[in-house]
Amino acid sequence: MALLEDVVTYLEMTERPARTPAPAPRGPSALMRVEKCPISYYRYLYKEVGEPWLWYERRRLDDAALAAILHRPETELFVLYVGGAPGGYFELDRTVEHQCELSYIGLVPHVIGRGWGRFLLDAAVDAAWSGTTRRVWVHTCTFDHPRALGAYQKAGFRVFDRRPIRFVDPRTDGTLPRSLAHPRLPTLD
Repeated sequence: MALLEDVVTYLEMTERPARTPAPAPRGPSALMRVEKCPISYYRYLYKEVGEPWLWYERRRLDDAALAAILHRPETELFVLYVGGAPGGYFELDRTVEHQCELSYIGLVPHVIGRGWGRFLLDAAVDAAWSGTTRRVWVHTCTFDHPRALGAYQKAGFRVFDRRPIRFVDPRTDGTLPRSLAHPRLPTLD
């Protein structure tokens, strides 16, 4: 199986940013917290948002393991609806006291480039700072959207670590479609 080389960048905020949140772009929209998200709906969101960027980890979990993560009180899931359809989501993890990890954030492909990214990231940062949070952190990698790292830094996150990793290409083990194209990778089929 082919191994892929990657670099994971870890970023953090140790105080709430002083800024005016980005307004929502024009058009009907809603950002809603999902309570006890149905696993099938989460799998749909994860696939639509993450597949273009090689997200695979949650696809390897069975339903019970995924539900154990999503349905615990420390996990918060928010879905952005644009024109009545899912446009993206973010997931927060508060398992460490006074910390909040922005575990996942992204847009579905047809919403990218329309101004929703900054709006969603600002909303995620604001939600993460609710309660007794003293630190918010996130990680990104070289397979994520090319503007992800810059967007996090513009939102107020600072890099605190970078780590090279290697992993099995999820297109070669059946986790992701072999035909999946990625800007950094040759197609397999």
